[in-house]
Amino acid sequence: RKVVDEQISRQRKKSSYQATKISPGRTVRTMEAVEVESKGSHGGDDHRKDRRSSWGCTLLLVNNCFQYTAYFGVSTNLVNYLKVQLHSGSKAAANSVTNWQGTASITPLAAAFLADSFLGRYWTITVFLLISVAGYGVVTASASAALESAMLFYAGLYLVALGGALQPVLSSFGADQFDVEADEEERGRQSSFFNWFYLSINVGSLVGGTVLVWVQSAHGWRLGYGIPALLSVVAVALFLAGTGTYRRHQPPGGSPLTRIAQVVVAAARKCDVEPPADATLLHELDGEDGMSAILGSRRLAHTDQFRFLDKAAVETAGDRVRPASPWWLCTVTQVEETKCVLRLLPVWACGIIFAAAYTQMTTTFILQGDTLDPRVGRFRVPAAVLTVFDTLSVMLWVPLYDRAVVPLARRLTG
Repeated sequence: RKVVDEQISRQRKKSSYQATKISPGRTVRTMEAVEVESKGSHGGDDHRKDRRSSWGCTLLLVNNCFQYTAYFGVSTNLVNYLKVQLHSGSKAAANSVTNWQGTASITPLAAAFLADSFLGRYWTITVFLLISVAGYGVVTASASAALESAMLFYAGLYLVALGGALQPVLSSFGADQFDVEADEEERGRQSSFFNWFYLSINVGSLVGGTVLVWVQSAHGWRLGYGIPALLSVVAVALFLAGTGTYRRHQPPGGSPLTRIAQVVVAAARKCDVEPPADATLLHELDGEDGMSAILGSRRLAHTDQFRFLDKAAVETAGDRVRPASPWWLCTVTQVEETKCVLRLLPVWACGIIFAAAYTQMTTTFILQGDTLDPRVGRFRVPAAVLTVFDTLSVMLWVPLYDRAVVPLARRLTG
């Protein structure tokens, strides 16, 4: 780029010299040619960056699809494996699957904590992918040896649950590949990436819940669990292969859980302090770059909701005397981050009710399917394949919602 700029500078000097000898119209055309040359040079650089970013995002999507294919290949028919191979009762098998799925839903908190506080997203994904490979390997080894001891199988199963914790980190890492602050078009590409990311989840669910379940029923658990293990290895290889194409690496910015705790403690210590009516008087870092004390994050604007937390950002006389400590005085951005989490709590609470019903899809729903006649013509349908209707429903309704329901609602409500 420096060389290109020097060439443009020389060309402009030459154009200025030619302007004294040729007509004004000719001068304009000469300068326009220089501008076209400049834009073309920079456009080529941007095109190469976009192409590398596209390759990186494509590898992330394929990686995610393989991971979910492996995960649903194990989880969809898990209740039958526990019942048939490990001789658990229907009630105990369903309870074990529910506990395992609950663990898999909680472990992303650990991955998110490590990614935000210490390792960063890239290395967190790498570590948990390797844990996932180990988990699938243990599960496959246990199934291949036809071991009726549950200890080894459950060890591998919970390693899979821990390895699967990287999914939220993976989606955030994919979002990092788009510079939405510098280019408005990148925001649209980022939104498109999330659509494709969600589609890759459903494709993995569809393949894992049909093809792999059929393999388990027709060819045994050794091959049925060996394929997910192989897919997990391929997922690691794909992610590492894209290392050179990933455009942005978000550095660790500290634990958000610690920052939230600091806001709560500081607000409690100043429970008798009245927040000022003017939000500009609250404590915030100075600077024209718009960055906050959280590494890699910008400042957040003050909101009037949950004003009792604003007490944590009120600077008192004691704060000016004692050494600066976030356990006594927090920034507006830190307070607003805590408010964002509080706004999510009702959404999470509703999710608990939904999850309590949804978990029946892979437990009692499949056990009920075991009691039915599985024959459709000459084809024998495994009971676990009944869960595919859930996936097909999502794949049908998401595009319909996005392309029909939302536009109609916007026209009706404005």
